[in-house]
Amino acid sequence: MANVDLKEYPLSQTQAIVWNDMDALQHINNTVYFRYFEDVRVVMLEELKVFDFVKSHNIGPVVASTRCDYRAPLVYPDTITTVSWVENIQEKRYTMKYEIYSHNQQRCVAEGEALIVYCDFNTGKSCLIPAETLERLQAYVGGE
Repeated sequence: MANVDLKEYPLSQTQAIVWNDMDALQHINNTVYFRYFEDVRVVMLEELKVFDFVKSHNIGPVVASTRCDYRAPLVYPDTITTVSWVENIQEKRYTMKYEIYSHNQQRCVAEGEALIVYCDFNTGKSCLIPAETLERLQAYVGGE
């Protein structure tokens, strides 16, 4: 992989890309990159025990917006590492940043971000991030 020190990032996920994710143009479909972002985001949510909190309080995170800047196409076979970190933590929201690195190409092939907003699923409105989650989120602040 490119000269990326994974120790600089609080989150990383390495996975093989899948043949089925290629489109008619013979590269990984653009929508699949958002799944790679989701894969690493779920790792963090599991570590934060967010899913347990959602079950007991019906409050949890939703993706309010997301974007991806594509730097180079991915082609099967390849292995990728997605790194992620948190920025701009506020009372009701935070931003997750992502970079996807191709092992074959030895470079970053995509960069993206997502605005994560906490929601009270009973009311459908935004709400404060629970105090214990807010505190634990600090461990994921970082990146470049």
